[in-house]
Amino acid sequence: MAFPDKDVQIIRELAARVAEIAAEPIHAERAEMWTRFNRLEPDRPMVLIFPEGSWRELMPDDRLQCTDPGCIALERDLRRRIYYWEHLQDDNVVSGEITCGVAWSMTGWGFNAQRTKSDDPLGADHFEPVIKTDEDLDKIQLPQVTVNWEATERRYEQLSELFDGILPVLKKGATYSRIAPVDMFSQWVGLEQLLWAMMDRPDWVHRGLQRIMDGFLGVLDTLEEENALGLNNGADYCGSGGVAFSDELPQPDFDGEHVRPMDMWGFCTTQIFSEVSPAMHDEFALRYEKQWLTRFGLNAYGCCEPLDKKLDYVKQIPRIRRISMSPWIDPVESAEQLEDKYIFSYKPNPAVVAGVGWDEEEVRQGIRTFLEQTRGCVVEMVLKDTHTCAHHPERMSDWTRIAKEEVERFGR
Repeated sequence: MAFPDKDVQIIRELAARVAEIAAEPIHAERAEMWTRFNRLEPDRPMVLIFPEGSWRELMPDDRLQCTDPGCIALERDLRRRIYYWEHLQDDNVVSGEITCGVAWSMTGWGFNAQRTKSDDPLGADHFEPVIKTDEDLDKIQLPQVTVNWEATERRYEQLSELFDGILPVLKKGATYSRIAPVDMFSQWVGLEQLLWAMMDRPDWVHRGLQRIMDGFLGVLDTLEEENALGLNNGADYCGSGGVAFSDELPQPDFDGEHVRPMDMWGFCTTQIFSEVSPAMHDEFALRYEKQWLTRFGLNAYGCCEPLDKKLDYVKQIPRIRRISMSPWIDPVESAEQLEDKYIFSYKPNPAVVAGVGWDEEEVRQGIRTFLEQTRGCVVEMVLKDTHTCAHHPERMSDWTRIAKEEVERFGR
């Protein structure tokens, strides 16, 4: 084993703790709850929290003890699983498996986005257009995929030795099911330029987006042909929030070995279109995203973009099951449209944990009001995009506790 002895000791001690946590009966119960929930048969609203950027404050990297880069990544993963159990206690399922993903790579698109970073390490990037003319679209190359089975096997053997007798190592294909083609195109052409082009030269935009979709679909086809796709219907992140447990996937004719897109959850989002009309969202986003989503067995759609005025179009996605409802939607109007036929994947405003003050009663009342507004819907509350908790990690625990108390009180 190539890892330092000290790192091996740290990893194995953490793995033993994760094994204890994963063996708790509550995780099997939560997995069953998510299976029913994703089948649109909820026991109650579900609660999730994803610290994301706030991990810098909850568990800074300078507290990690390993020195080998590979071990550092494993240590971070294991410590986060433990943190969830000891401090958050949302409806996440703490997995007792270590995933060894298939080693694969793809060539680029022929060029890179031209970005200028902010002086603030956490600031926004500026994108300078690199695609401007009709001829520039010819720069977009279709990515080529390489699957490295030898590297996969070496990694699998290394991880199996590292976690031997403590946690099982699962060899898993690529869960390549998430794309955002318009968001990517906007980085190449510039957001303002894209919005103008949708009115001034729509055929140019359509040509560019179809080229991107040809690339994404080609990658998907190659991974399927190489038998390098993996199921994502377990303790997997689903869409822009949610846990993916499902007994509707894989398909009944799955042979147990060859994973197809139709055996998986798919996901698309066009966050950059938050202010674009429903008709233009359909024309310039959904027209292309449907080419992707039609390949998958169940689908999730959306992230931060408000979709409450676009649901007539979104509901036309084949096998759409989970729809993101951002902080900027009208909950009542959305509830009337979604009813109990789709998952109402609500994203509360993360400012609640990021602001200067913290008012527990205000947080509780906001959750209680939302639950009443969406009564009868299949609701999950997913607190995400939490880029800071204002250096008050306890807010994350408190929000989770309050939300769990309210959904337990509320029922369905």
